[in-house]
Formats: sequence, C-alpha cells, structure tokens
Amino acid sequence: MRTLGRIIGIGTIAAAALTLVGCGGDDQPAADPNRVCTADDIKVTGGFGENPKITIPDDCKPPTELITKDLVAGSGPGATAGQSLTMNYSLVTWSDKKKLDSSFDRGKPFPLTLGAGMVIQGWDEGLVGVQQGARRLLIVPPSLGYGSGGNGVKPNETLVFVTDAVKIG
Repeated sequence: MRTLGRIIGIGTIAAAALTLVGCGGDDQPAADPNRVCTADDIKVTGGFGENPKITIPDDCKPPTELITKDLVAGSGPGATAGQSLTMNYSLVTWSDKKKLDSSFDRGKPFPLTLGAGMVIQGWDEGLVGVQQGARRLLIVPPSLGYGSGGNGVKPNETLVFVTDAVKIG
C-alpha cells in the first residue's frame, strides 16, 4: 500500500509539473508600453536607389534623441559640415505611420549644404559622416525636426527618414 501511495503521489506531482509547463503560453514577455524604439525596430525594404518602404512598429514609443543607422554602407570620405550633398529621401511621420514626402516619388534628388541650416537640425547632425552610396536611417525627435509643426508636419512629430547619399561634395 505504501508503494502504491508513493507512486500515486509521484504521478500527481509529475502531472502538476507538466500542466504548469504546458500552461506557460508562448513564453513571450508581455509588451512593455514604455519601451523606446531603436533603429532595429524600424523595418525598411528596398536597396540603395530604390524607393524604400518604411514600417514603424506599434509596440514601442518614439525615441527622444536622434538615432542614425547606415542600412547600406557607402564608400569614400564621410560628409563634413560645409560640404554639398545630393540626397534622395523618404519621410514617414511617426504618429500616423504614413509617408509625408519623398524625393524618390518626384524622381529628383535634393541638394543641400551640410550644416548650413538649409534643412532641419536632425539632418544637419544626422548626415555628418555619411558616405556616397550609403543608405542611412534617421529617426528625428521633434526637438531636431519641426518642433511645434510646420511644412505639413504636426506639432511634436517624430520623423523617420530613409536617405540615400547620391553625391558627396
């Protein structure tokens, strides 16, 4: 009798353990509503020279600092303040995740002088060091973009750009 009781007791413990393991769900942690997105959270399809598709996730907040990431490496010296650049770009606004502007759509790259205040501060800072032939992701917080709004951008909007450095210098 004592052996049968031990077997039943061990069987009950084993069944309970298996039930707990089986009820563990998908082992995915719950989404953190306070998590700040990184460059790796933004999905970009298309290569250099192609009109990119930019996808902003719903499960994280926009960053409050400028984020840059080269998606395609370029070559040659990096851009410095005072240099002329010719850039293609696509812009998606964070709040509605829609394309707002694109030089790709117009078929005409955008010329600028880096650091001369011709563009938003996020570009003047975020394009330093970019090499010709590089595709760079820029996530620009409102403080380095349009702040209180302007040029079709809502107040306090985070901007997501994919830029192609067509020509440096």
